[in-house]
Amino acid sequence: MPTWGELVRIAGDGVPVTVPRDAARDAAREELQKAEYHRHDPTPVQRAINWLWERFTSLLDRLGGPGHSGTTGLVVFLVLFAAIAGLLWWRLGRPRRTAARDAALFTGQGGPRTAAEHRAAAERHAAAGEWADAVREQLRALVRDLEERTLLDPRPGRTADEAAIEAGRRLPEHARELRTAARVFDDIAYGGRTADQAAYQQLADLDRRLRQTRPTLTPAGTA
Repeated sequence: MPTWGELVRIAGDGVPVTVPRDAARDAAREELQKAEYHRHDPTPVQRAINWLWERFTSLLDRLGGPGHSGTTGLVVFLVLFAAIAGLLWWRLGRPRRTAARDAALFTGQGGPRTAAEHRAAAERHAAAGEWADAVREQLRALVRDLEERTLLDPRPGRTADEAAIEAGRRLPEHARELRTAARVFDDIAYGGRTADQAAYQQLADLDRRLRQTRPTLTPAGTA
């Protein structure tokens, strides 16, 4: 019978074939590294959450013992709860924010609408306190106005981020404001951020300034 350090394989003729200890260990390690053995392994985020939970329960056990006040335990509980909630928000909120960069700005409109129509819709939503819809329509009005002024080429499927980048090239003095406006739109439309009057007013003010701005033209003969 083979020793502990040998892997025994019975050949077809019944003769044991031994493999040295090091070769057997390397073969086993290589085999266990295959993807099929790790299909159900927890993700790095899941491992982090499990680690935090273990530390949390261990800390609660210690705080529940003699010599610790209930106030200390409550403070630690709230801090750890906030940390776990932040981790979950980062993990679950990030895909939505990523998807927002791929979502078309003009969707579900029932046909093309003019900048004036989008602007009027934004004002109606704002008057009704429907700030999320007001923000959506206001940014659409802003981008449609740039298209009508030929500062942007009309293009179906354009996202808010793409519109901000393209418009920023023609209006460089407003490039940062345009990127901020697109971020506000994405966060409210897709990222779960609560809309308010300030967000709507920020986009409405930018729209007003852009309508009074002329594009930066490249002088003739300049590369």
